[in-house]
Amino acid sequence: MTANEHQRIVSWHANPSKPRYTPPAGAIDAHCHVFGPMAQFPFSPKAKYLPEDAGPDMLFALRDHLGFSKNVIVQASCHGTDNSATLDAIAKSNGKARGVAVVDPAISEAELGKLHEGGIRGIRFNFLKRLVDDAPKDKFLEVAQRLPKGWHVVIYFEADILEELRPFMDAIPVPLVIDHMGRPDVTQGPDGADMKAFRAFLNSRDDIWFKATCPDRLDVENGDPWNAFANAVAPLVSDYSDRVLWGTDWPHPNMQANVPDDGHLVDMIPRIAPTEALQRKLLIDNPTALYWAD
Repeated sequence: MTANEHQRIVSWHANPSKPRYTPPAGAIDAHCHVFGPMAQFPFSPKAKYLPEDAGPDMLFALRDHLGFSKNVIVQASCHGTDNSATLDAIAKSNGKARGVAVVDPAISEAELGKLHEGGIRGIRFNFLKRLVDDAPKDKFLEVAQRLPKGWHVVIYFEADILEELRPFMDAIPVPLVIDHMGRPDVTQGPDGADMKAFRAFLNSRDDIWFKATCPDRLDVENGDPWNAFANAVAPLVSDYSDRVLWGTDWPHPNMQANVPDDGHLVDMIPRIAPTEALQRKLLIDNPTALYWAD
C-alpha cells in the first residue's frame, strides 16, 4: 500500500476542547495509539486504512491538554506486527507510557524479552474482520502460553461473536483485557442482551478486565453527549470496579466521518464513574496494577 493508492485519512479532532472534568493526579489514559510517523515507521502492506501521522509528540501534547499523567499505547492494526512506532513512543515518554504489542505468534522468547524491556506488558488479538484477514486461534493460544511474567492478553471483538470466542478465551492462561467491552449495543440499555452476555463472561473468571471506552463508536446514532452509552455502562463500571480501565482511543482509528471531541470523551468519566473512589480505580489503581506493577 502506498500513499498514492489510498488517500491518507485524519481521524482525530484538530482542536479538542478542555474537559470540564479534571482527572486526579496520576491518571492514566489506558487505550491510545500512535500512527507513524510514516517516513520513519512505514505502515503495514496489509493495513486496511492509511492514516496521517499521529506521533508521540501529538499524543503527549493531548495527554497534557486533557489532564492525564501517563499513557498505555496499544499497537494499531495499521502497523501490523512491527511494533517499532509503539516502542519509539514509549521510549520518548520519560517513563510515562507502557504498551500493548501485536506479534507474529511465532515470535521468539528473545524478541518477547526485548518487547518487555521496551515497556510492553501485553499482546493484542484482533477479531474484527474488517481490520485483520487472519486470526489463528491455535497459534494465538500457543504464544499466550509463553508470555513474559506479568503480561496479559488484550482481545478486540464485536458482541455477536462473544459466545463463539468463549472456548478460545477460556483457554488463555493469563489475564484478559477486553477492548471496548466487546462492543455491546448500548442502545439496549444496561440490562440488554449484549450487556447481560458480557456480564456472564466477566463472571466466568475473576481475571477478565475491560475498557469502558469509545462512546463515539458504540453510541453513534445518538452521538455526543452519548447518553445511551452513559446509561448502559455506568452500572457495569460500578459492579466491576476493580477490573475496569478507561482510555481516549486517540487518534480514533477509522472514525474520520465521526471524529469525537476528546475533551467531551473525558467528560464521560464522571458519568460512568461518579465517585472519587470509582474514578481512582478506573484511572489509577487498575491500570497501574496491569502496566506498572514492576
